[in-house]
Amino acid sequence: MRLSKTFVKTLREAPKDETAKNAQLLIRAGYIHKEMAGVYSYLPLGLRTIENIKKIIREELNGIGAEEIQMTVLQNPKPWELTDRWDIKKMDVWFKTELSSGGELGLGPTHEEPTTSMLKEYIKSYRDLPVLVYQIQTKFRNELRAKSGILRTREFLMKDLYSFSATEEEHKKIYAEVEKAYERIYDRLGIGKDTFETFASGGVFSKYSHEYQTILPAGEDTIYHNKDMSVVLNKEVLEPEVLEDLGVSKEELTETTASEVGNIFTLKYKYSEPLGLKYQDKDGEQRTVFMGCYGIGVSRVLGVIVEKFADEKGLVFPETVAPYKYHFVAIGEKGMEKANEIYEKFKMKDEILFDDRDVRFGEKMKDAELMGIPTRVLISDRTLESDEVEICDRMTGNIKRISIDKLIASL
Repeated sequence: MRLSKTFVKTLREAPKDETAKNAQLLIRAGYIHKEMAGVYSYLPLGLRTIENIKKIIREELNGIGAEEIQMTVLQNPKPWELTDRWDIKKMDVWFKTELSSGGELGLGPTHEEPTTSMLKEYIKSYRDLPVLVYQIQTKFRNELRAKSGILRTREFLMKDLYSFSATEEEHKKIYAEVEKAYERIYDRLGIGKDTFETFASGGVFSKYSHEYQTILPAGEDTIYHNKDMSVVLNKEVLEPEVLEDLGVSKEELTETTASEVGNIFTLKYKYSEPLGLKYQDKDGEQRTVFMGCYGIGVSRVLGVIVEKFADEKGLVFPETVAPYKYHFVAIGEKGMEKANEIYEKFKMKDEILFDDRDVRFGEKMKDAELMGIPTRVLISDRTLESDEVEICDRMTGNIKRISIDKLIASL
């Protein structure tokens, strides 16, 4: 991308109506645009970053045998009525719309019901199981207070995975595989060392569920952990019975704030029973399918990464999720000429953000720091006197000079 050709402009000041650091910086750097409270559009840099997050998730889930689908956003009331979740008094996050011909449709906040209903057409026998299907899709939830930037919104991207098993034992194996996949995902996103599997309420489904919480000062959740982080639990389950189950005392635990970046639930028969999802076992008996669900808030993850790594100068992105690997800053006539030559040679690799604008050096450097691309490459008349460029690592701030040949080799 050439910065001289994009419609997006950086902002020197954060929007006055935005208090969350993640949204302030993403808006200023030209990654997102705020449409209204809790609703954001993704601009070219933001979309590329989101796509990189999605790519990592896809690779790890495909690796455990999950298949990607795309369900509809518009929701048929019938499956939700069968599970008693259509009534807004039972599930108050619904956005609903009326058809001109009469009747209501919903905008999907999650997809247990429609996915379970769909699979009734495809699961008939034990030979059809297990099934793992997932999607990465826009969800809608009528949050009473949309706040914290893209950490809590009314329209957001979520990866939702659903597992369908013949037995609880089969489900447990899948559950363990998803746990390992999640750990790999968070490691690749750059937040693995600060993200922990956390005991949380299982609701009506099971005694516990698991959340994945990233320790974060701006986080909305309160978690407790022991010294070596081997036991982490949400404040909602900080009860004597739970502590006894986990073999820890309250005195051993430290309180901190965190942000949820994923969750996994054992659903058992919560949806398969009322929706009639059954299979025939080896003995010809009809049995109910055993289910699990596994979520990752894709746009929320982006917000967490921003909150985790940003500094006083702007965004800082791990290389795995950054929209571009290199940020070329060209200064001077010879510097612009050489930068343009290298960019044209390697632009098809799509790894270079090239600041070829006719603006002051200071403005280019401030924008480079604000945008948070991992490697800044300064190509100027001065560095070219020794056939070199200046490389700055945005994450560490380390600066060094390397030869033009070495830069080209790295590209």
